[in-house]
Amino acid sequence: MKYEEFTIEGRNAVLEALRSGRTIDRLYIQDGCKDGPIQTIVREARKRDTILSFVKKERLDQMSETKKHQGVIAQAAAYEYAQVEDMLEAARAKGEDPFLFLLDGIEDPHNLGAIIRTANLAGAHGVIIPRRRAVGLTAVVARTSAGALNYTPVARVTNLSVTIEDLKKQGLWFACADMDGEVMYRCNLKGPLGLVIGNEGEGVGRLVRETCDMTVSIPMKGDIDSLNASVAAGVLAFEAVRQRMGAG
Repeated sequence: MKYEEFTIEGRNAVLEALRSGRTIDRLYIQDGCKDGPIQTIVREARKRDTILSFVKKERLDQMSETKKHQGVIAQAAAYEYAQVEDMLEAARAKGEDPFLFLLDGIEDPHNLGAIIRTANLAGAHGVIIPRRRAVGLTAVVARTSAGALNYTPVARVTNLSVTIEDLKKQGLWFACADMDGEVMYRCNLKGPLGLVIGNEGEGVGRLVRETCDMTVSIPMKGDIDSLNASVAAGVLAFEAVRQRMGAG
């Protein structure tokens, strides 16, 4: 996957991408640029609720491969986003209890790709990420997922807490990964489950944590205080798999 496939530079190319319905993760616009074509791009982007970042020309110059960005660079998603309802439908179609991963602010594309791969291997029906303050489906994420993105849908939502509340009404329980939580072996991770994994440094945000039904921790013996987010997701996911298979 090449940079050019996902990074669109220049006014006409960006406008065309927006109007064609291509999923744009983020739009970078030169700060202070207010002429007609740029205003049109901003208007189209806002219509589609695209995230806008107004940056200095130097930043665009650094990002640009073509050196002909004309004050605008768009980052297109490497894959289309799914709807949360599609994930529940997939679980119903398989006759399985829904099993979802919810990621609160994962910023490293390698971590996101690895977690999507883990979700696929653990039999999860989908991954839910927030729109802001988190990495989207970039080319690096697609590469790191090692093909899992072809099979495991990813939805992007405006507010994780609201999404959790909505899913609770549909019978899901939510387990939040937290170092101060109950040891995972003592937690019931069977049934319709959402596994909530936090940001690499901060963990799960307070609001999201308070919306969950339980906090779950991984017992650790070493001298450092936490696991990498994608490793933690893997450990918790496969404890859930063990329980869901009815093993010991």
